[in-house]
Amino acid sequence: METDKFKNLRYRLMETETWPLEYMFKFITPNHEGKVEQIKAILPDNGQFSFKHTSSLKHVAITCVATMKNADEIIEITERVDRIDGVLIL
Repeated sequence: METDKFKNLRYRLMETETWPLEYMFKFITPNHEGKVEQIKAILPDNGQFSFKHTSSLKHVAITCVATMKNADEIIEITERVDRIDGVLIL
């Protein structure tokens, strides 16, 4: 179910994009408690992943570029990742 938190994202996706499209997911997460693995499990298997650690290794920036069929897919993935404590959605 769509939350108000991502209503603006859904609106922008529906207004500006044609489907399917290459979408870039970007998150920053603490580098502990298996959070990187939790996020990877939610993101599309066919995505191209890149990871960048902060100099202190306390956080990891995760980027995943994947072909998405529609805005609902993007919103669903973003909402699921948002439930993981400490994750910043970019």
